[in-house]
Amino acid sequence: MVFQPNRIKSPKNWRQSSGRRKRARFNLNLGHLIKSLALLGFLAAILGVFFVTWITALFARDLPDPNRLLTRKIPVSTKIYDRTGEVLLYDIHGAEKRTLVELDNISNYAKWAAITAEDQNFYKHGGFDFKAISRAILMDILKGGKVQGGSTITQQFVKNAILSREKTISRKLKELILAYRIEKSFSKDEILKMYFSEIPYGSTIYGIEAASSTFFNKKAKDLDLVESAILATIPKAPSYYSPYGNHLDDLEGRVRYIIGAMAKEGYITNEELEKSKKEDVLKKIQPKQDNLKAPHFSLFIKDILTQKYGTELVESGGLKITTTLDWKAQQIAEEEVRNGAENNAKKYDGNNAALVAMDNKTGQILAMVGSRDYFGKPTPEGCKPGIDCQFDPAVNVALRSRQPGSSFKPIVYAAAFDKGYTPETVLYDVVTTFKAQPKDYTPHNYDDKEHGPVMIHQALAGSLNIPAVKTLYLAGVEQVLDLAEKMGYTTLKDRSRFGLSLVLGGAEVKLLEHVAGFSVLANGGEYVAPSFILKIEDQSGRVLDEWQAPKTKKALETNVVKQVTSILSDNSARTYIFGSNSALFLGDRPVAAKTGTTNDWRDGWTIGFTPSLVAGVWVGNNDNTPMKQKADGVYTAGPIWNAFMKRFLDKKPIETFTPPDKEDIQKPILRGEGVGEIKLVIDKISGKLATEWTPLSTREEKIYKQPHSILYFVNKDDPRGPAPTNPQDDEQFTNWEQAVFDWAKKQNFVLESPPTEFDDIHKPEDKPIVTIKNPTENSTINNLNLFLEFDANVPRGVKTIKIYFDDTLINELTTPIYIFNLMLPNPATGPHTIKVKAFDDLLNEGEDSKIINYQP
Repeated sequence: MVFQPNRIKSPKNWRQSSGRRKRARFNLNLGHLIKSLALLGFLAAILGVFFVTWITALFARDLPDPNRLLTRKIPVSTKIYDRTGEVLLYDIHGAEKRTLVELDNISNYAKWAAITAEDQNFYKHGGFDFKAISRAILMDILKGGKVQGGSTITQQFVKNAILSREKTISRKLKELILAYRIEKSFSKDEILKMYFSEIPYGSTIYGIEAASSTFFNKKAKDLDLVESAILATIPKAPSYYSPYGNHLDDLEGRVRYIIGAMAKEGYITNEELEKSKKEDVLKKIQPKQDNLKAPHFSLFIKDILTQKYGTELVESGGLKITTTLDWKAQQIAEEEVRNGAENNAKKYDGNNAALVAMDNKTGQILAMVGSRDYFGKPTPEGCKPGIDCQFDPAVNVALRSRQPGSSFKPIVYAAAFDKGYTPETVLYDVVTTFKAQPKDYTPHNYDDKEHGPVMIHQALAGSLNIPAVKTLYLAGVEQVLDLAEKMGYTTLKDRSRFGLSLVLGGAEVKLLEHVAGFSVLANGGEYVAPSFILKIEDQSGRVLDEWQAPKTKKALETNVVKQVTSILSDNSARTYIFGSNSALFLGDRPVAAKTGTTNDWRDGWTIGFTPSLVAGVWVGNNDNTPMKQKADGVYTAGPIWNAFMKRFLDKKPIETFTPPDKEDIQKPILRGEGVGEIKLVIDKISGKLATEWTPLSTREEKIYKQPHSILYFVNKDDPRGPAPTNPQDDEQFTNWEQAVFDWAKKQNFVLESPPTEFDDIHKPEDKPIVTIKNPTENSTINNLNLFLEFDANVPRGVKTIKIYFDDTLINELTTPIYIFNLMLPNPATGPHTIKVKAFDDLLNEGEDSKIINYQP
């Protein structure tokens, strides 16, 4: 085609020609673009191959020899010691348990359970699963942390058997390269066999054969479906899912999940699935047989370490842990808890017990017993641990929330004292209905009796319930919960749950925190958080962490804790309820103690302390089954507490408590006065209140029986301020007053209203005036015949005139004779007094006196 630039075309032909030229240029450009992209793609592919090859070569050159697959560095155990560093409590690693096993000697259930739990595409991928890795990365990004793993079984084997567990990109690349190489060198079944021989099941246990022997006492080839799912669960987090740990509910939940997933994948039949649902997962596990001292405490320490350092370092890092535990105290505690719980099981149907002991000043835990026997069998036989066992050995009750009963009362009374009430404050212990939501509340005392007006000192010492509920109302529920938080209680966060029953144990606390809370009372009001570890050293002896003197936190004023401690240590004050030789009495050693018993006898408590040691005991049943009636804390927990304290403190110096400071209390109600009666001075003639003009002879102190509740005398939020003008404005006032009046009637009180008007018949203008004219002041007489002359001005008329010689009445006149001779008694030589008194009909009186000297 010849190019003709000057050729003129019609508009239509021009448009057609222009369109053809554009399409031609577009086709030419598109073809050129495709060729360019192809060339770039080819070059990128070549560069990619070279890059991957280079990266692979770079990281592969230092990779371990695959021939070392069945050998690895033996991990070093972590050891937990008592406070001396000499008594080994727990060797977390111990003798390594790892047994090579052929795949043919592993149950098919175990094989498919592991694949289901860890790598469902195991027989499909070539060593790693990009989809799983991508999914894991996406979930981590979305959730803001490591949420989901993406490692295949092959990768896990490489990580456990060949490489370290450091979390770096280079280590991950090496893992992928080795996984790929292994997949090329070994069959899937060979890889699975090696995996089952190397996989860790926690602490000393490596490989499925050792795990099967440890947990089920059988060969791996004999594992059933449920047992296989248990072993497939543990490797995900060996410490967390340990069958001997504190997360048995989560272990069982994951086991059920794995079995369900196996059914969906077609590895088991629906019949096998349904059969497994009827089996008890936890009963499959045989009791732990490790050489383990202070088991609940040691496992608690292991949990603390795992949270801080991770499972890998704790289980194979060779740490040395020196704890706060006093081995002597622990041995005594274990013995007394076991003996006491066995006795309670026979007498009260209380099958379990727990004890915690703590150094008040340092917060160091000296003993922790979480159940009567960690290595024992659950009770009753055949029960399901964690659900219906009355004694569940593996459960550490010291860390579980239980209702404290009356052992919570000291916190309530401390809050009341902090608000301004006193140990001498009088409350009426009479059956009272309290206004409350959602319904009114009527508590009763343990002995089902009313004790009338009692001081708070008596009420707390005798653990009376009704005054305790009144004290909680006066102190304020919110104020008590505020104080409890300052004292270290963490289980009372949801305040909407709590009302006036809080003081009787209507909440849940942990034994460990309850003991720490009571230590505030021994520490002058300072809270010291519990501590458990003195020193952590790594394998080389380098100190990773070390105990430091604790930072205290002021929870209560010093005199308040002295007041509470004074009550709790007053054995004579509680004798009227507990007797003089109860389990709360340690003879010559001063001790402050409080018991607690919950409704229906489900929990029994005793918490007590000396100036240096606090210990607490809980008794009951794990499944919350009630004990027998009258299984009070003083009878069930008290003997265990008493025996522990006596044995541990034996031969230690006797310490005393500092008594509370005396306070200048103005209000009678806060001094223990004026609640059941009113004392007034009245005029006997008028029956009205005496005034300064009321004669002494007509004055009389009279007691009026007028019992009132404390709300009649104080504003509950300002107890030391003025009395309320309208006490009926308080929502509880009417019920509290009525309860007091009802009690008074039952006591046959004669309720007499006191006078409100003042004596108005004895007036200053009616007061008689007497003047002695003879003898004069300091005159001398020498015989017994005395000439007496006086004047008596008596506005209402004379009724009686009385003459005294040295305060002895020697004459009485009923007629107004003011001059006469007076015969004196035989007086001694020296000064004497002559006195004349005049009285009117209302006994208004006036007098005058003179001193004379008798010189015979």
